[in-house]
Amino acid sequence: MSAARSLHPSPRTLEVESLGSFDRLVAAGARSMHGWHLQSLDLSGRGGSLESLDVAGAIFLGCSFDDGVEDSLRGRGALIFPKLEAVPFDPYRGRLYTPQELYAGIAETRYEDTLDARVYQWSIRPGQRRRLDATLAAALHDHSIGDALEELTRSELCRGRTMVGVMGGHAASRGSAAYTEAAQLGRLLARNGRVVATGGGPGTMEAANLGAYLSAADEADFQRALSELAAVPGFRPSVSAWARAAAAVVERQPGGTPSLGIPTWFYGHEPPNYFATHIAKYFANAIREAILLELCNGGIIFLPGSGGTVQEIFQDACENYYGAPETLTPMVLVGKEHWLRRFPAWPLLQSLAAGRRMEDRIFLVDGIEEALAVLKS
Repeated sequence: MSAARSLHPSPRTLEVESLGSFDRLVAAGARSMHGWHLQSLDLSGRGGSLESLDVAGAIFLGCSFDDGVEDSLRGRGALIFPKLEAVPFDPYRGRLYTPQELYAGIAETRYEDTLDARVYQWSIRPGQRRRLDATLAAALHDHSIGDALEELTRSELCRGRTMVGVMGGHAASRGSAAYTEAAQLGRLLARNGRVVATGGGPGTMEAANLGAYLSAADEADFQRALSELAAVPGFRPSVSAWARAAAAVVERQPGGTPSLGIPTWFYGHEPPNYFATHIAKYFANAIREAILLELCNGGIIFLPGSGGTVQEIFQDACENYYGAPETLTPMVLVGKEHWLRRFPAWPLLQSLAAGRRMEDRIFLVDGIEEALAVLKS
């Protein structure tokens, strides 16, 4: 998990991500900004405050200043990363995404015009992955997302609660039995006090986030949402129609239970789902997968899936295989027929776990009720 841990801030750093935070620190009598990291702030009008502070060792990431202030800060020892104007996103953002931000304007325009789509198109331009400025922008963005995600784990949302991952295929269509089962699972997990985390995409990932979001709704509203969504079964041929159907459910049921989605623009052809209230979207898929597994301290439930889900099973298995006793988490595979015959991951997982500490942390069950019972025990 070194890739994930490298994103966590040093204990000596102070993340300053709002003007309010900056003003409060100044008002409290701060003298030195050593170790301060200021992200994407418009510090126009704060020249006097900045002039009164010792700025040596401070880092300004994509901030704006009054004329002449930036040169003064550099001359007094501050490190300033400039704004990157040629990219369609903020590389220094200090917060996670929301579906409303990624899909802004979806009611009136096409998906192709949304922020999510524009960032994906930027990322796949010919030669983009070899350009230094593009690589730097993407790396800075992913670092900022990792920082924001770390803050989420320390927030009231996660305090005293375990996070359970739900993995499964992206191909499960709305209205299918697989989709409904995943939605029921997310709903039950949230009702049992767990924070639901998924890969943030469509299919069973969307369903689990949907179930968590509507966990406080009554059964009639939950079933109504499933029925309405089934009218647009998938994101093909139209991501716009698919997203609008989800947005309509959220607008009718505002303030649902929070959950986490961690998608990636590496698989940008699969759009993020609208039901994860907190979205940590990365460019680097390997970092995204490692962080998702690390965060699921309450275990992971693997619903039927194919290539991606099989990869996630054995990536998690590898972490448990080499992990210390306190880092081992349950792995629950749902669907005996699927994991014994169609994609026989279970026999290999059993062989891998034999004689290891993880042996009593792997489970094969046939339904979500059994999966929940395993986690409770």
